[in-house]
Amino acid sequence: MRLKLAPGLTIAPSPIHGRGCFATIPFRKRTKIAEYAGRKITNAEAERRGARRRVLRISGLDERYSIDGGIGGNGTHYINHSCRPTAFMQTVHGRLLVLALRDIAPGEEITVDYVSTMHSDRKRCTCKAPNCRGTINKTRRSR
Repeated sequence: MRLKLAPGLTIAPSPIHGRGCFATIPFRKRTKIAEYAGRKITNAEAERRGARRRVLRISGLDERYSIDGGIGGNGTHYINHSCRPTAFMQTVHGRLLVLALRDIAPGEEITVDYVSTMHSDRKRCTCKAPNCRGTINKTRRSR
């Protein structure tokens, strides 16, 4: 089954990790890039899935639900972590939106600061940003 990508996005090899999500069109600061799509699951189910997977494509939606982008996603599940992100995620009316943190040019990788994930706090960051904190999760040590 072929992945149906969100408009304006493509998936390509990433210098950060594996494959990444890249802009094919310009995005202006604070505008919607896409909705993070996938299967809506309970946070308890997200914890179960996270314990069994090495690569996670799950993002929290609210205090009760998460979205598993690996099932029915639109390419946004390839958004990598960066300590110097180009975008951020925000829940609006029950939908998880990816919004531009600054103007993004075609060809730039769409990245977000994961802040807190189901990964161990020791999971190393590979973003190579000048201000890299060294870990995916923002921990007391990395702040």
